Amino acid sequence: MGAPQEELAAGMRSDRSTRNRVARSILDHGPSTVAELAGRLGLTQAAVRRHLDALVVDDVVEAREQRVYGTRTRGRPAKVFALTDCGRDAFDQSYDKLAADALRWIAEHEGGEAAVAAFARARIAAQAGAYREAIEAVSPEQRTEALAKALSADGYAATARSAPVGEQLCQHHCPVAHVAEQFPQLCEAETEVFSQLLGTHVQRLATIAHGDGVCTTFIPKAAHQTPRRASKISETTHNASASTAGRNPA
Repeated sequence: MGAPQEELAAGMRSDRSTRNRVARSILDHGPSTVAELAGRLGLTQAAVRRHLDALVVDDVVEAREQRVYGTRTRGRPAKVFALTDCGRDAFDQSYDKLAADALRWIAEHEGGEAAVAAFARARIAAQAGAYREAIEAVSPEQRTEALAKALSADGYAATARSAPVGEQLCQHHCPVAHVAEQFPQLCEAETEVFSQLLGTHVQRLATIAHGDGVCTTFIPKAAHQTPRRASKISETTHNASASTAGRNPA
């Protein structure tokens, strides 16, 4: 049974690699016809169509009519395939570098690490209003789950699960992970806000920015207290204890 499974896995890897080449070619050259892609990549048109079908299903590319400039010839314009917004986001567009450069400039010209920490607190405080509303709308026992759903709406793919003597808030995606590798103040401010929102000490056990697979925050059973107002968060997060730091304690 081992050999067929290995062959299947190898075939799937090959398909993914070719699909990445197809998408990259569209990124580099703009909306392209099947014939253009086949010519650039050295593939048959049938193979290109198969990979494009899969990319369309994954919302990486979309089909559209080719724009015609000048006199239109007889017949329907050729169909071209272009990247969707989702497809473009899959490629590095240097946004992480831009953000890191901006924070580095703040650190060098506007007050060092303290200025970066102030920015991080202000950033998460601006998001905290929606999180507070979600938490206050449910019973104390449901607050961690409500926070997870609110975080998911912001792109963090968060879940809540039971743990010994408490709960774990797990963020399976971090939109700022690459920047947070260089500026852990982003993680630290986030953890401080979780503590403020849930009205209790919380402990960050792991972060994606530190190399872990998931950002994990432990919330003790005693967390079912009244969350503090979001308007107070920006004033008080700098007083949170070091035990809520965003870095993996290892």
